[in-house]
Amino acid sequence: MRFFIQLSYNGSAFSGWQIQDNANSVQAELERALSIRCGETVKVTGAGRTDSGVNARNYIAHFDTEYVIEKEPEAFLYKINAILPPEIVVTNICRTADDAHARFDASARTYNYYLHTAKDPFAVRSLYCPYPLDVEKMNEAAAHIIGRRDFSCFEKVGADNKTSICDVKLCRWEMVDGQHLVFTVTADRFLRNMVRAIVGTLLDIGRGKRPVEWIDEVLASGDRCAAGQSVKGEPLFLSDIRYPYPLDWLA
Repeated sequence: MRFFIQLSYNGSAFSGWQIQDNANSVQAELERALSIRCGETVKVTGAGRTDSGVNARNYIAHFDTEYVIEKEPEAFLYKINAILPPEIVVTNICRTADDAHARFDASARTYNYYLHTAKDPFAVRSLYCPYPLDVEKMNEAAAHIIGRRDFSCFEKVGADNKTSICDVKLCRWEMVDGQHLVFTVTADRFLRNMVRAIVGTLLDIGRGKRPVEWIDEVLASGDRCAAGQSVKGEPLFLSDIRYPYPLDWLA
């Protein structure tokens, strides 16, 4: 039987989503907890990788088990969360078709990046940018990113993906208040380090270091060195994942 789970995690405690030989990961902790609860070896497949320090809300993963979960979904979640470290919480679970796939079936993913422009001791998962920012120009440049194209210019060098083509549906900055901003980007898929590179590039434009038209040169170059520097990962959240079919959550 195959199940989808919905979870959130604080990425500061892990070296990313994927299992690694020499560091702890979200995937490893989930497999450990599920294996203990189900009484069998359980392998977990996530909707995508997140880098070290990056967080997730409403992340989706799938696993197979013979354990009968439908009879007690709330109790199952309670016991799983008791095993998991405090930085990870599983919020729901549902039965799916045996060929459903958390990664390959996902039709859209949304990331948020948080930023503040005045010193704030409570904004611990936000980037402090103590420079004046022209948000209007940042959004003008962000609009140029929307569309289906090769995004090699924002891809970490040496990535092993088969294609660098992504379809970006939404890309914009919003002012939460006078000192806090949130960047939102939605696409069918993302390349490794892509969101952090986009944010860094748009910040160069917002600070006046580059004109809005520069974004077109960056996109046309296909060269990671042509874009801005990547910002740190801690303020980045994978916030939503969509599928072309409904997920009938049990809890």
